[in-house]
Amino acid sequence: MFQGVQSYGFPDLPFAGFRKGTVRRAAFLVFVLLASLQTVEQDVHVVPRTNTFPAGGRASDFPSANSNTFQVKVGLVLVPVAVTDSSGRLVTGLGKENFEIYEDKEKQEIRIFSSEDSPVSIGIVFDRSGSMTDKIERAREAVTQVLETANPQDEFFLITFADSPKLVTDFTDSGDEVQNRLLSATPRGSTALLDAIYLGLTKMRQARYARKALLIISDGGDNHSRYREHEIKSLAREADTLVYAIGIYDRYFSTLEKQIGPALLSEVSEETGGRMFTVDNVNDLAYAAIMIGAELRNQYVMGYRPISPKSDGKWHKLRVKLSLARGSPRCQIHAKQGYYAPSR
Repeated sequence: MFQGVQSYGFPDLPFAGFRKGTVRRAAFLVFVLLASLQTVEQDVHVVPRTNTFPAGGRASDFPSANSNTFQVKVGLVLVPVAVTDSSGRLVTGLGKENFEIYEDKEKQEIRIFSSEDSPVSIGIVFDRSGSMTDKIERAREAVTQVLETANPQDEFFLITFADSPKLVTDFTDSGDEVQNRLLSATPRGSTALLDAIYLGLTKMRQARYARKALLIISDGGDNHSRYREHEIKSLAREADTLVYAIGIYDRYFSTLEKQIGPALLSEVSEETGGRMFTVDNVNDLAYAAIMIGAELRNQYVMGYRPISPKSDGKWHKLRVKLSLARGSPRCQIHAKQGYYAPSR
């Protein structure tokens, strides 16, 4: 095993011994400082469509037609990283010396390194379409598991979706409020998954913290959205938000959209540095949620200032490498794959 390094998984439920919401004030101050250092511009180029909102949708639930771009100022490129072993268990206890970051093949100097728990802005995107009727109770339990592993300073918002997405709970630090609003989520209607992801990513513009994560819980592909896959993929690349997904899928997909759904969520999740967990048994939902909650609490966060900064508005590829002692077990790195530089 790793020298000085811990690797752990969660083989048994309930998740005994997991510390709920440990507050590490030093880490919190570090990330407040990071948020205040933001200086680079980043534009999102997804243009909202001009057609009308789906039946039951409200214009106030979506960005206005004039908000088709937004800018985020960042001087320090922040890269959250999770490391897992070959069994999918989290690897903790690594240090700055174990990592290397490359931007467009150029090695960068890691100026900031933290493995401490720090507050996260978490958006929950919850499927309440008709197909969730026999799964919604377990899905609610999954959300509860994520909330129970949260840092007390985390903030949350809740979006539910069927024929259209709706912001049910705005940013709040009350997990109880989110759970109470979920109790009234009645499954019915179609699945506007892409619209819901779009709403979630754009809502993250208002996040308080530098660390942001979107959790999507759904059982099917999209069949009722105005946005398209390429628009969502483009927005996800530029939103600087980890996307995690729990897909509740049958072993065999009866329709084309159900085949597309898992592929889309997997691609979006991995590109942002998050992960997708596929379950074919609703009883496994809580386990997947615990894994996601633990990963958010045990990430390494690194920051660097580009050695060759560019203001070209282009995508710059990131690669994180792990340096371990000879003979160490093989590990997998989960990190975002790049970012957009500012344009002049």
